[in-house]
Amino acid sequence: MATALKNLSETSLEQNKTFKSVHIGLVVADWNEEITHSMRDAAIEFLIQKGVQKKNIHVHAVPGTFELPIGAQWLALKSKIDAVITIGCVIQGETRHFDFICDACANGITEVSLKLNKPVIFGVLTTNNLQQAKDRSGGKHGNKGIEAADTALKMCLLNKTLF
Repeated sequence: MATALKNLSETSLEQNKTFKSVHIGLVVADWNEEITHSMRDAAIEFLIQKGVQKKNIHVHAVPGTFELPIGAQWLALKSKIDAVITIGCVIQGETRHFDFICDACANGITEVSLKLNKPVIFGVLTTNNLQQAKDRSGGKHGNKGIEAADTALKMCLLNKTLF
């Protein structure tokens, strides 16, 4: 769904007793940290509001968005982790570097999720400019970190329902 049609911070997810025992990993790119750290903080606050215990939120940094898939894989390999949220931001520049990073990151995150049979959530902004990133990390379009945390919890509930 296009961001212009949805506020990234809106959710209908209610607190659930299941969330008290859920372990969520966050892998956060330090590149574009003004954006990614805002998304990280919003995700953590949302998880706690929904009932995830602070001690069950495991946050780790990687240098940039390109490193998110391997960081997510290492974290997802920990048996206690129920879902991983990846948080990054790639802003279009003058070269095709943007395309290569976005493609590698999206494919890598998908591969980790399928390979390890755990939800690995794509909380990565791929924007044309800094203003679009700001608008999606706490600005007029809400915060993608909240959307990613919401998705992680919904996937944990689905897993519990199916297995």
